[in-house]
Amino acid sequence: MSSTEDGAVLAPTGPLAHRSAWRADGCPAAATLSVVGTRSALLIMREALYGTRRFDDFVDRVGVTEAVAAARLKELTAAGLLHKVPYREPGSRTRHEYRLTPAGTDFAPVVMALYQWGAEHLLDDGGPLEFRHVGCEAPVHVDIVCDEGHRVSVDEVHVTPSRSVGTAGQISPTATASRKVR
Repeated sequence: MSSTEDGAVLAPTGPLAHRSAWRADGCPAAATLSVVGTRSALLIMREALYGTRRFDDFVDRVGVTEAVAAARLKELTAAGLLHKVPYREPGSRTRHEYRLTPAGTDFAPVVMALYQWGAEHLLDDGGPLEFRHVGCEAPVHVDIVCDEGHRVSVDEVHVTPSRSVGTAGQISPTATASRKVR
């Protein structure tokens, strides 16, 4: 995606054109951050997407204390991004691995977008990893694409009331999000 010099914005249109007439209550981005909005939660999700499953490995790879890892894994499990699977090594007690749920796997583009943005804007060398398509080895990136398959720049996006809100375009100030993913 190309950037513009003037800082393109997602432009509210229609009943949303007058920003003083509405608020972004019930925002899915805010709801997502209520689940994964800490550095440790995001990095645990990154590691889960890289294949990490065991508690001690999360502690080591994310660089957090056992208490922080336990709290985040409990929250991510309660939110439905991870689920626990028991395992037992010979001579040891039963423990649990943490595996991605379908909702956790659906979080991959978020982690990839954060990686992509950081590689482009924060690191001189672009970062230590590349994402590549298994089928052809071409680089994989996250982009804004419409349902018709067109690549879309930020200045080509406009914001409208959700179709689930109805045709009146009224945005409910009481809309709330569940912390458990569906």
